Amino acid sequence: MEGLNRFESAVLAKLLAGDHPLLTALRSQAERGRVASREYTGAGFYCTFAMPPDAPLLSEHSDFQFGDVNAKISGLKHGAGFVIFVRGGRLDTLEGYSYDESWPEALDDFELSYQSEPRNPQLPNA
Repeated sequence: MEGLNRFESAVLAKLLAGDHPLLTALRSQAERGRVASREYTGAGFYCTFAMPPDAPLLSEHSDFQFGDVNAKISGLKHGAGFVIFVRGGRLDTLEGYSYDESWPEALDDFELSYQSEPRNPQLPNA
């Protein structure tokens, strides 16, 4: 995705990894999208995406969200979580949030993991 920083790119890749047909379609969208805006909230961030009109549209399940990725981040005692929002069949927003802590300025030292293994992102049926 054009415009993501190294951290955001790693989070998005982790969220969209896997064989589920919806994840495959969302990865295809991500390859063509770009960051339209980025907002820091003090406790996290929102990256809103813009998809070209000809990006593959999900035929079903047009509005849903999921987030099964956690991060250990230097400077955050309790780590962080993430949610990806799909609206109108397209990737819409990536949200990152801390647990009652200020979001660190530097994101150089981080480790991503799934909330459970085996992974269960709780996606709608394809």
